[in-house]
Amino acid sequence: MKLHVKTAFAKRLASIAGLLLLLLSITIFISSRKTDKPSDVADAQHIYAIAHQTRAVKVPDTLMFGGEAMPLNDFDVYERIDRELLVNTYWQSQTLLMLKEFNQCFNRIVPVLKAQGVPEDFVFLAVAESGLKNVVSPSNAAGVWQFLDPTARMYGLEINGEVDERYSLEKSTEAACRYLKAAHDQFGSWTLAAAAYNMGNGALAAAIQTQKAKSYYDLWLNVETSRYVFRIMALKEIISHPQRYGFYLQKKDLYPPLQYKTLTVSTPIDDLSAYAIQNGTTYKMLRIFNPWIMGNRLSNPMHKTYEFKIPEGTGEVQDFVAAIDTAR
Repeated sequence: MKLHVKTAFAKRLASIAGLLLLLLSITIFISSRKTDKPSDVADAQHIYAIAHQTRAVKVPDTLMFGGEAMPLNDFDVYERIDRELLVNTYWQSQTLLMLKEFNQCFNRIVPVLKAQGVPEDFVFLAVAESGLKNVVSPSNAAGVWQFLDPTARMYGLEINGEVDERYSLEKSTEAACRYLKAAHDQFGSWTLAAAAYNMGNGALAAAIQTQKAKSYYDLWLNVETSRYVFRIMALKEIISHPQRYGFYLQKKDLYPPLQYKTLTVSTPIDDLSAYAIQNGTTYKMLRIFNPWIMGNRLSNPMHKTYEFKIPEGTGEVQDFVAAIDTAR
């Protein structure tokens, strides 16, 4: 009986000792947490700050558009291009999408510009207009080049219930070239031609006459047009030198150019879905590759010749600028 009591007492004593040991361990742990060195906290904050730095951008010493130098010695010009570089550098999601999509469209737009005698820099006007998307603006301007209906028709684009060539990248680029060359002939400057594309030739001519100025950079214009060329220049600079502005993309990140074969059609097509299937694709892909199609038929009463793009594999990603190539 006495042995049993001693054993029970011993067990209780061991339990109390274990509890005391646990409490001591917890106390030591809490004390150690409270005595973290201030330098450790400062180091952690410093590392976080480095990883989340927001810096001013450096404006290049020289910026050119269409062979014309931007007068960066003018403080107003300098501050306006600085603003657009900042806005487009820190609008990261939009600028990243533009970088990805630029690779897909570059080789379809630039050859047309070259063939039409328009500086390659105008590819960045298309980027500024639409982000290289077939979008519709609140004023109903449509396509990558953002043509209004009357202007599009004036420059030879077909628009009806079945076809809207504002959404054809090649044809709308040709129309934009015709507009820009006419504006250049009128104003004698590619920079002014770009401004005219935004505000219209008549309004720009009136501003030049009233203000007796010959340069875009010396004109007082509406808010949109006064930022327009600067935004184009900022996009050109960032897309051409993405690493300077914190954009690091690998080849695999860029959208590859679409590969296609071309079918020529000069007869009516009553069912474009059936036409797509007959040619080894789907109606969805037919619309993606030919966004100028507006419905499921092409009545074509005048037997006009159309070119349909039919998907044929996926293209290799292009090194559209040296900076992208070195970012791998």
